[in-house]
Amino acid sequence: MGAIVEVSYFNAFLLKKTVDTNLNPDKAVWNGSFGIPTGVAGATPVTNVTPSEDGTSWVVEESRIRGGYNNTNVDYGVKAYLVEDNPNASFRINAMIYSGIYNSRTGINNTNVFSVGEDITKAVDPANGSIQKLYAEDTNLIVFQESKVSRALIDKDAIYSAEGGGSITNSNLVIGTIQPYAGEFGISTNPESFASYGYQKYFTDKNRNSVLRLSMDGITEISNNGMTDFFRDEFGILDTVYGNGKAVGGYDIYTKQYVLSLQQSEQSIATPPVSNPTPLSFTTSFDERVLGFPSFFSYIPDQILSIQSNYYTFKGGSIFQHYAPFEGYPRNNFYGVQHDSSITFVFNPKVSMSKVFKTINYEGSNGWEVPTFNANRSFELKDTISPVLSYTDGAYVGDFGYTYYAGFDRKEGKYMANLVNASPATQGEIVFGDSMTGVKGYIATVTIKSDTTSRTGAMELFAVSSQYVESAY
Repeated sequence: MGAIVEVSYFNAFLLKKTVDTNLNPDKAVWNGSFGIPTGVAGATPVTNVTPSEDGTSWVVEESRIRGGYNNTNVDYGVKAYLVEDNPNASFRINAMIYSGIYNSRTGINNTNVFSVGEDITKAVDPANGSIQKLYAEDTNLIVFQESKVSRALIDKDAIYSAEGGGSITNSNLVIGTIQPYAGEFGISTNPESFASYGYQKYFTDKNRNSVLRLSMDGITEISNNGMTDFFRDEFGILDTVYGNGKAVGGYDIYTKQYVLSLQQSEQSIATPPVSNPTPLSFTTSFDERVLGFPSFFSYIPDQILSIQSNYYTFKGGSIFQHYAPFEGYPRNNFYGVQHDSSITFVFNPKVSMSKVFKTINYEGSNGWEVPTFNANRSFELKDTISPVLSYTDGAYVGDFGYTYYAGFDRKEGKYMANLVNASPATQGEIVFGDSMTGVKGYIATVTIKSDTTSRTGAMELFAVSSQYVESAY
């Protein structure tokens, strides 16, 4: 029985059968033509498929290049191909090749022309590893290898004198002299960490535990700004414990920050190592205005992108806009998961003197609470207090209709609360446990975070302090 195949417009077409009835009549074979026959999933053969003549085992393929009217027609005859038992192809991981020119104005398109009679290849030092990324900047091409960053001149060349001086001259070479940047840094195998803004390029080198910036003054190791130990540990865990993780980078044009997300591999998420089962994924940012990493974020993006004045991230195939001006929408809600903002401080006045911290105070917006306030007095002893509720959550109506505050109270625009000790009694104390006001210790570590009822508006925090008195054991 014949099959009738309908097409949407008139052109020349090739009709192909997708079931190999000669070699294996029970297996459907997909040959890459337009459309996927019934019962065939992608490029994977499906067994137990009975050949039929109802059109499900046939596909239609355009015979003209790009489907254009009167374009070059594909030959209907025999198509020869060659299978090499010992292919001689080689992968040059440190070389570049370029094709002929493309000019949309004149209609010239030689992008598929690679003339062996011309010098169309350029190689860098293979000792520095493979080329991971190319970035065009003005009339230069920046080449990122695993262990080196270089600059290749485009449409010009460099001439050096005997004294070592150099000058730039015009040349018909597409890729001219390659000039390496000072410093033994590269992009390792994480080209996805690259981001650019203006003349500043950001990337990571996990082999050297570094976060780097390439600018007009060369390569700068920005991870040295207070984060040397942190990135040394995190890059080490990323590479040795979790295997080949990835470093996703992007530029947040809204806040003018370079955003970096170190993420474990998908395989390590499914089967984390016994030695360190905690997932290693975090996102942080670098700010040029403070020359440091001011914050960590709770979202783990797949990709990062900025368009005009908007900042976007991709997750699970969906795109999300950050800093969206939606009134009443909860803050810190990333990919449908709600998070809290928190900051941890260390109070250590008069280092060698024992103290009793009596209060916790802050200047800023309403909505902050203190879940923990710890003071370590020795290697084994720790004082803890009950949570200090925010000004909103701690409000309650008492006798005669007066409003009292169990947590923070507001006086002259400043929020303050007394510390109520909830620790058990400790041997040797004159006043025991929760009968004592405040928390004793040399150093106090306090965490302040947003409450659950004030997330719909902007929350600010300017300063946090504590009143204390000297104490003795």
